[in-house]
Order: sequence, then structure tokens, then C-alpha cells
Amino acid sequence: MTVVARGVGKKVAYKKEGSGWGVIAGASGAKYIRRVTSNFNLKKDVYESAEIRTDYQVADSRAGVRSVDGAINGELSPGSYSDFMQSVVARDFAAVTAATGLSVTIATAGTLFTVARGSGSWLTDGFRVGQVIRLSGAGLNVANQANNLLICNISSALSMTVKVLSTTTLVAEGPIATVTATVQGKTTYAPLSGHTDDSYTVEEWYSDIAQSEVYTGLKVGTMAVQLPATGMVTTDFTFMGKNLEQTGTSQYFTTPTNANTNGITTAVQGVMLVGGVPVALITSMDFSVERSLEAANVVGSNFAADVFTGRIKATGNMSTYFIDNTYRDYYNNETPISIVVALTTDGTKTAQCLTFTMPRVKLGSADKSDSEGGITQSHTFTALLNSDTATGLEATTIQINDTSI
Repeated sequence: MTVVARGVGKKVAYKKEGSGWGVIAGASGAKYIRRVTSNFNLKKDVYESAEIRTDYQVADSRAGVRSVDGAINGELSPGSYSDFMQSVVARDFAAVTAATGLSVTIATAGTLFTVARGSGSWLTDGFRVGQVIRLSGAGLNVANQANNLLICNISSALSMTVKVLSTTTLVAEGPIATVTATVQGKTTYAPLSGHTDDSYTVEEWYSDIAQSEVYTGLKVGTMAVQLPATGMVTTDFTFMGKNLEQTGTSQYFTTPTNANTNGITTAVQGVMLVGGVPVALITSMDFSVERSLEAANVVGSNFAADVFTGRIKATGNMSTYFIDNTYRDYYNNETPISIVVALTTDGTKTAQCLTFTMPRVKLGSADKSDSEGGITQSHTFTALLNSDTATGLEATTIQINDTSI
């Protein structure tokens, strides 16, 4: 009986290249990728003869420059795609040093809370809007310990406003001495300088037919995130690379690390902030970060000399219920707004989280629907470089905080 390769028998592993673009990564230290679909394919330019012949036929065609196109689609979970996220914004994830020995006062602010410190500066210590923090310290009420708090605004060096991401709440108290505030996981963002230029080797291993395909020089071209009103949050990454470097009947990568098993995020299990305020009017949203990859083709080689990365551009779409003039006027007056999307794996105090922060966004449309039910507005938007960092927004186009790394 003929064996046909099946998706359930396919494993996809990757490793960052360290010896130059397109140089196959070493066989050890790779990681498996979680996926819904994954497709990497060799592409070759084809040149067809334009010779005019009396027999009315084409006499020849030749293959030209080789390259690789790739795409991964997955359901978004913390930690699963952090390598590709940091590559598309051109900065590695980095931890923020915890602030220790603080005297902290917690107070209610409507549905939010303020966390004030007695001295020092949240801004100087590296705390930013869109990050998830937790407080610890023996003197704190148990409700205030180890609870995921989303930073909504940093109104001064001493005070920040936070949103509780769990199904619990905080208790007003303080000042409480010797408190530690810790940004969970690591944070990255599109930097002003020192941009990275990562490339990857990817292997697709078809275990049921014992076939290996190893692709090199893959750079991340786009990251797209889709947040439906119901259902799983999904993400897509596209790649451009150099070559199908090798094939064989045995797996190239030796014992890749298993993909994590973190929970998958849903749009309903999370928070969206617009201008630092939680909103519940958005019916759907998607956004993407694009690098505009370009192959550097040269004479005398069947391979590009490199894949150039272009500007970091973040754009998206969202739909809102039409209840007042707010979003229409954002568009009409070209008013910049900040957008923060915080996604959690469950409602517990220490759930894993992913946050995406666009500090300065302008709406590009405000088109209303007309229907028997609720009227919605459709908005395109573009994220722009932010220069106003006084309220804790990073000087960037987009920032990502992943608590699981």
C-alpha cells in the first residue's frame, strides 16, 4: 500500500542562524513550532525564450534565481511565536529589572486601581504602558499579591493606573513597606537604533514517509494577528528565504525542543485599552506588522546575496459599535490614540499573558454600516512612531510583552 504524507505526521522545527544569512544552522538546539498550517516551498524564476520562430513554438525555457516562500498560521499562545515576534520588530525580548524595597499605596480609581510608590520613578525603572506586572511582599493583602496587573497609564514618576486581568480584584491599602513590583516575562518593541536582522533555518520533517526538507535564510516578513469577537485569536507569519538547502531520508535537526503547551488566547478573555481606558465596544480587530522584504538578486548567482528588510510598518482594522461621536471624531480630527490589546490564557491571577501596545495610532476611516441591528463603524488604522513618553508609552511603533518567556 502506498503511503501518503499526512499533516499529523509532519513536524516543523526551526533554529536561528548564527554564521551568516543562509548558512544552515547547526543540527542541535532547534525548537518545534505549534501550527495550524505550515508551508515552506522552493521557488525558481522561469525565463521563457521570446525567440520568433517559423514553427510558431517556444523552443526553450530556463530556471533562474532560487528562493523560498514560507508561511506559518497558528492559534496565538504566549511563548509560542516569541522568536518570530522579536525578529519582525528587530529587537530581542529583554527583561525589566524588578523594582524592590518600595513603599506602595493601592487605591481604587473607578473600575481601575492606582499603584503609588513613595519614592523613585516607575519610568526610570523601565515600567511602560502595556506591560503586565505583579506585586509581592509579606505586608500586602493576599488579594494584591501575585495578581496580573496591566499598566494603563503612568501619570507621574510615582503613580501608575492598572487594570486587573484576572477575575479577582485588588484591595485598597497602604502604604505597605518592602514591596517588589515585577514586570512579567520579557518585553520587546521596534527600537530607534540597534536593529537586529535575524534569519532562520527551518526543517519540515515528514515522518510517515521519511522525508526531510531543510530551508535556509528565512527572514520574517509579516506578523498578522486576528481577534474575532468569538473564537480563538490567530496569527500568521510570512517568510522569505534563500534555498532548499538539503533533503534526505533522516531528520536533520537532532532532538528539537518540544513546543510549549501554554493555553490558547481568545479575544473575549482579555482587555482592550484605547487612550488608556478599557473599552467594550470593539466587535473585531486585526493588525499586522510588515517588513517589506526584498531579495538582493545579483548577476552570476542562482541565489540572492541577501534579503533586505524594509521599514517596520504596523496597520490594522477594527469595528466598533456606533454609540457616540468619539471614534468618528478621532478620525475626523486626526487625533492620535493609543491602543493596548491584552490577551490571557485564563482568568486566574497568574495566567500567562500576551500584550500588544501601539502608543500612537491614527484612524484612516470611519465607515458606518446600516442594518436592522446594531450599527457599527469600520476603521482602518496606522500605528506611528511615538515621541510622547511622559505617560509611560514607549518611544516606538509597537511594543510586545510576553509573560511566558
